[in-house]
Amino acid sequence: MGLSEEIMNSSHKDLIVQDCCTMIDLQLASKSGMSGIALKAAFAALKGIQPGYIPNVIESLLPVCLTAIDPIWSEGVQHGEPVKYLTANSDRTANALLSVTDARVKNTKRQLVRGTYEKFRNSAEKHVQEAVPDLAQVIGKYANN
Repeated sequence: MGLSEEIMNSSHKDLIVQDCCTMIDLQLASKSGMSGIALKAAFAALKGIQPGYIPNVIESLLPVCLTAIDPIWSEGVQHGEPVKYLTANSDRTANALLSVTDARVKNTKRQLVRGTYEKFRNSAEKHVQEAVPDLAQVIGKYANN
């Protein structure tokens, strides 16, 4: 069973989505300076699209993201420490995750989403890499290794 099926078919799906929302909020809160202000403003604009927009997007993207990082996670399982392995390979993990969002944004009809994503895409890899340890902890909390 792949990571996506294992986690998303569990009775904890709503908790996983909520943990991911919390993780994103904490990541945003840790950003400072002008780029931090810009990221926070952009995220606030996305939240304003409709109530529950961010949790809905996470719920939609999570299975595909888990499938994208499953090979890295599986390597970590073989090494006995998938959370640490995913973190140690944050560059590969970030690229796998961004390949999912790149594809999704390409097909979005929401101009606000596309424009916001394109504006921040160049710096996204750094931010996603910084978030990988927290994401790995969330996954580790729910994965049956």
